[in-house]
Amino acid sequence: MKLNRKLLAVTLFPALLLGGCGASETNSPGGQTMPEGPAETIALYKASCISCHGTDLKGRMNAQTDIRDIGSRLTPEMIQQQIENGGSLMPGFKHSLSEQEIQALTDWLAGLKG
Repeated sequence: MKLNRKLLAVTLFPALLLGGCGASETNSPGGQTMPEGPAETIALYKASCISCHGTDLKGRMNAQTDIRDIGSRLTPEMIQQQIENGGSLMPGFKHSLSEQEIQALTDWLAGLKG
C-alpha cells in the first residue's frame, strides 16, 4: 500500500505543479493582463505556454521568453517553426499540438507588435 501511495505522489506531483503554474492567473504583479484573442487560442496558450511565457507574456525564464512583441521580431513562418520545433530552452510542440492549434497560436502571436 505504501508503494502505491509513493508511486501516486511521484506521478501526480509534477502534473499538479505544472497544471497550477499560472493557470489561475489573470493579472501580473504590475496589473497587466494577457492580450485579447480568440477564447480557444487563449485557452490553448494557458494550457501550453503560460508556465514559461507568463500571463503578461514577459517571460518567466529569461529575456528570450518575453514574447510581448514577437510579431514585430519574427515573421509568422518563424513563429510557427519555433512552436513546432522549439529551440534553446523551448520544447517543440509539433507532436503534442495539432496543426490547427499551432496555426491559431501563430496567428495570435504574429499580431503581437510592440
